Amino acid sequence: MGRNPVVGRQGPAYHEAKFPAKPSKNGLTVKQIRSAIGHAETYRLTLKSLGLRHYQHQIVVQDNPSIRGMLFKVRHLVKVTPVKEA
Repeated sequence: MGRNPVVGRQGPAYHEAKFPAKPSKNGLTVKQIRSAIGHAETYRLTLKSLGLRHYQHQIVVQDNPSIRGMLFKVRHLVKVTPVKEA
């Protein structure tokens, strides 16, 4: 008997970050939830340019089209939430 594969928890659709629909004035909180090990060099460079250094690292970035483009590229490696107003 073979091992029963995990169904429904695999692939980029499951790990894909959900972006806020409206642009946030305060910015976005970005947390790296998966390691860059084993992924393409361009993904690693994108994470580095965002300022994410390692797994579970969390940063706050401005919400603009260029940052959203970078986040879209690595959406399967990060979690994105809007910054709460203080």
